[in-house]
Amino acid sequence: MRGWDDLYPLPVPPSWVPGAAVGILSLHFIQKLLFPYFWADLRYLLKVLTYGLRVEMYRLQGRVFTVLDKFVKLAEKQPHKPFLIYEGTVHTYRDVDRRSNRIAQVFLQHEALKKGDTVALLMGNEPDFIHVWFGLAKLGCVVAFLNFNVRFRSLLHCVSSCEPKILVVGADLLGTLEEILPKLQKDVSVWIMAKDSTFPSVHTLLDKIEAASEDPVPVNRCSANNLKSAVLYIFTSGTTGLPKAAVISHLQILKGAAGLWAFGATAEDIIYITLPLYHSAASLLGIGGCIELGATCVLKKKFSATQFWSDCKKYNVTVIQYIGELCRYLCNQPVKEGEKNHKVRLAVGNGVRKDVWREFLDRFGAVKICEFYGATEGNICFMNHTGKIGSVGRTNFFYKLFFPFDLIKYDFQKDEPIRNKHGWCEKVKKGEAGLLISKVNAKNPFFGYAGNKRHTEKKLLCEVFKKGDLYFNTGDLMVQDHDNFLYFWDRIGDTFRWKGENVATTEVSDVIVMLDFIQEANVYGVSVPDHEGKAGMASLILKHNTSLDLKQMYKQVVTYLPSYACPLFLRVQEKLEMTGTFKQQKFRLVDEGFNPSTITDPLYFLDNSKKAYVLLTKEVHEMILSGKMKL
Repeated sequence: MRGWDDLYPLPVPPSWVPGAAVGILSLHFIQKLLFPYFWADLRYLLKVLTYGLRVEMYRLQGRVFTVLDKFVKLAEKQPHKPFLIYEGTVHTYRDVDRRSNRIAQVFLQHEALKKGDTVALLMGNEPDFIHVWFGLAKLGCVVAFLNFNVRFRSLLHCVSSCEPKILVVGADLLGTLEEILPKLQKDVSVWIMAKDSTFPSVHTLLDKIEAASEDPVPVNRCSANNLKSAVLYIFTSGTTGLPKAAVISHLQILKGAAGLWAFGATAEDIIYITLPLYHSAASLLGIGGCIELGATCVLKKKFSATQFWSDCKKYNVTVIQYIGELCRYLCNQPVKEGEKNHKVRLAVGNGVRKDVWREFLDRFGAVKICEFYGATEGNICFMNHTGKIGSVGRTNFFYKLFFPFDLIKYDFQKDEPIRNKHGWCEKVKKGEAGLLISKVNAKNPFFGYAGNKRHTEKKLLCEVFKKGDLYFNTGDLMVQDHDNFLYFWDRIGDTFRWKGENVATTEVSDVIVMLDFIQEANVYGVSVPDHEGKAGMASLILKHNTSLDLKQMYKQVVTYLPSYACPLFLRVQEKLEMTGTFKQQKFRLVDEGFNPSTITDPLYFLDNSKKAYVLLTKEVHEMILSGKMKL
C-alpha cells in the first residue's frame, strides 16, 4: 500500500531558502540590538517629509494654501461637525466661519483697515477669541495675541511694540483696559466685546456683530501671496527684558498645525485645550492642529485640576494638551476611584519631569505622552515620537540634514558661547550640556521680532563654525545622549521658567527698583523640590537709611507683574556681587537657594494665603519642601 507521502510528496524548498531565513532573522536581531529605533525614526521622518512635500507642491503650483484656507474648506465640507465646544455649547465649523465673517464685515465697514495692518487682541479663552482672530485674518490683518496676565507698563510696551491700528479687548478684561487707557497711544482705536461702554471713545463690538452680514469678505483680502509673510505676533519673554513680539508666518503656523497629526491624532479625535490661547501651544498646535485634522476641540476658560478628568469623560476627550506644571497639578489631586476610566490616548506638550511623567502614567493609565521642544520664534523643533521618558525628542543623521542644529560649549560666567583660539565655536560631546543653536537658511528661516531689529540680531550667532554661517540662538541648554535622545537641561541668560511661563529677570527687577527704598535688585530663579522650572527670588540692596517695607513690596509686584513673575522669595544683602564684565553675579545666589539654615541674610516668602511677604523661617522652609505650603 502506498503511503500518504508517496501520493502527495511534500515540496522541498530551494537550498537557499533556509540561509535566507537565517539571514533575515539575523538582520532583524542586529537591527533590534544596534538600531532599536530604526523603524520608529523612519516612520516619523516619512511623516515629516510627506508634510513638507505637500507644502512644497502647493508652492510649485503657485498656490499658497494656509491653515485659514483649510478651515474655510472644512466649513464647506463638514459644516455641521462640531469645531468648538465651550461650556457645553457646540459651535460647528459653519457657525465659527459665519461669525468670523460677521466680525470681518464689522471692521470692513467701521475701520479703514488695510491688508497687512496689525490688530492687537487682549482676550481670555472663549470662542470669540477665535472668531475675532479668524475674522481679522480674513481681512489680511496681522493679529497680535496679548498675554492677559501682563499688566500696566509691560502691557503698554507690548501694545506699542506691535504698532496696532486697533485693540480688541474681552469683556472680562475691562479692568486691565482701564489701567492702560489713559496712557495708550491716541492713534489706537479701542473696541470691547460688549454692547455698551462706559469708556469715552471706546467702540462696542457685540451689538455690531449681531447686525452684520454673514457673507464672506472679498477673497483678495485674505489671500496670502507668500508663506513667509507675517500673520501673527505672539509675545515671548525671550532671554532678556520686556516681552517681545515674535513674528509668526504662515509657514510657522502650517508647521505648528502639523504637530498633532505627526503624533498620530486623527479627524475622529476630540482635543481638550486648557492652555491660554495667546500661547503658541494652544493657538498653533491646538486650534491649528484641530483644523489640520478636521477634528473637534473642547475649549476651557481656565485650567482646573478638579474638573479636568470629569471634563474629559463628559466630552469623550481623546487628546489633551499639557505643560509640565499641568501634569504635576493633576498628580497632586487626591486619588479617586475610576481615574483610568477615560478615553484620553494622547497627551501632547512639553516640560514634564521624569518623575511626574511616570506617576502620570501609573495613575491615569495608558496615555501616550508626546513630549516636544520648540520655541515660539524658533526655527527648530524636536518631537519625542518613541515615548522615551524624560526626553524632548530624538535626532539622527537624516533629521539633521533637513533641520541642521548643534550643541555648543557655553561659558556660564561670561554668559556667552566659548570660542577657540581661531574664533570658532566648539561642539560638546554626547552626554554634555551645550547651547542649542539652529542653522538659519531658506528652508528654516528666523523671522525675528516686530519693531525691534536689535532684539532680532541679538538672537543670531554669526561666524559659528565657518565664515558666513548664521545660527539661531535658542537660549536653551540641551544634552544629547549616546542613543541620540535630547533632554532639556536649563535656560541661559536672564530668563527662568515658572508655571509654564518664561520670566524675564530684568522686567521683574525694573518693577522692584521703582520703589523708593530699593537701591538694586538682582532677580534669579531657584529650584524648589517637586516643582517644574524655577521659582523667582530677588536679592535686594536697600537705599541708605531706609528699611524694607514688605507691604509696599507686595503691592508693587502684584500690581505691575503677572502672578507667575512675582518673586516668591526675597533676600536682603548689604552689597551685590558683580562679574568681571560688571554684570550681576547670580550663580552663587542660585546655588545657595532659599535655605534659612545656611543663609545668614534676612529671607522672606510670598505667602499667597496671607497676601503678604512673611519672614522665611526654618519651619516655613520645611513646609515648602514638604509640599504643605502651596506655591
